[in-house]
Amino acid sequence: MSETRLPRQEIGERGSRIYRARLPELLQAGARGLFVAIDILSEEYEVAEEARVASERLKARNPDAQILVERIGYPAAFTALSSRVQS
Repeated sequence: MSETRLPRQEIGERGSRIYRARLPELLQAGARGLFVAIDILSEEYEVAEEARVASERLKARNPDAQILVERIGYPAAFTALSSRVQS
């Protein structure tokens, strides 16, 4: 049975702690720019060139995973693009 979903902020905080504490030495040279999907409950993770692929692999192993995605070597996994309305 599925656990209660945690709030996004808590998933982000837990996932970031796991990433900083457990994964840097595992994901060094050659991994920069790849995405890591982390299940914040089990601390299992998957690495892939695309965030979606890493998340899907993790969900395949654990359908109840509560996932945070990080981009290795970058301060954020994704960037926000602004669109300008043209008149």
